Amino acid sequence: MNWFILIIAGLCEVGFTYCLGRARAVSGLEWWAWMGGFLAFTFLSMGLLARATQTLPLGTAYPVWTGIGAVGTVIVGIVFFHEPATFWRLFFITTLICSIIGLKLLS
Repeated sequence: MNWFILIIAGLCEVGFTYCLGRARAVSGLEWWAWMGGFLAFTFLSMGLLARATQTLPLGTAYPVWTGIGAVGTVIVGIVFFHEPATFWRLFFITTLICSIIGLKLLS
């Protein structure tokens, strides 16, 4: 169950980076709405990470959490913010995914 919580925490990290990216492009009331989403996802992500680390090793949970956030943020950047999807960028994201899987298999 705590692995599921950790995955949701990582996805919330992707959510707060998405909100931050959207807030960059707007102003006024819409900026405040995106920043509210950013804060909500941030608190939820941190809270779920803290909950997951009650039973999962911190040395495993934290890298998995940041890895999910990093991979998800790169994908969101490519899909929603039209960032480049170069060979090397995708290569290193793939190595990060393999590292996350390796940590999961070893713990």
